[in-house]
Amino acid sequence: MATKKKPKAEAPAKKAPKKKAEVDEAKVAAKKAAKAEKAAKAEKGPKPEKKKAAKRSRKKEATIDRFRIYWGVFNHTLKRVALYEFNQKKAADKRASELNEAGKPPHFVQKIKELIDPSTITAAVVAGKVE
Repeated sequence: MATKKKPKAEAPAKKAPKKKAEVDEAKVAAKKAAKAEKAAKAEKGPKPEKKKAAKRSRKKEATIDRFRIYWGVFNHTLKRVALYEFNQKKAADKRASELNEAGKPPHFVQKIKELIDPSTITAAVVAGKVE
């Protein structure tokens, strides 16, 4: 069996190289055109500068986040079992030890920070006059 060979695709025709004189003339013509454009712009004078719009900024209202600290008694799954005021740490420790002695999983005491509702803060507290 004879296999037919596919004819090779012919390469595209090459462009004839430009003569050096033609290339030089083209460069000179381009430079002259650029100079003419610059001269035309110079005759018109400088463009008037546009005024930039003033940036409008909004002032954010000052928010004062106030927190209150409590002592919390937690179990091994980090579920809060009891909550005590900050000055009652001994009571919180006592409650944790009672729960541990009862044979339940270990309990521990940890600080809790809770955000105070801003509506309850008075102007005097914000000014620092009353604590």
